Amino acid sequence: MFKTNHYFDGKVTSIAFQTETLPATVGVMAQGDYEFGTSQKEYMTVTSGSLTVKLPGADNWVTFKQGETFTVEANQTFQVKADVESAYLCLYE
Repeated sequence: MFKTNHYFDGKVTSIAFQTETLPATVGVMAQGDYEFGTSQKEYMTVTSGSLTVKLPGADNWVTFKQGETFTVEANQTFQVKADVESAYLCLYE
């Protein structure tokens, strides 16, 4: 069954589900700045809009557009800026 999560006063909402191979979430982000922590390795694909991300240990921000994926290792924190309402798919390993 699906599990819905709301973060940052409802500005980020995700629905958790199980793919054929890995657990996943699909979600949406309102415009804003966010910091996330990981407990598992995450593969995050932007499905609509764009996300500007500062990955762990990086000095620079990188913008990921629709169809592009970034990876964050387990037990890390990363920062995200959404300049427009955006959607994503996140797979967990």
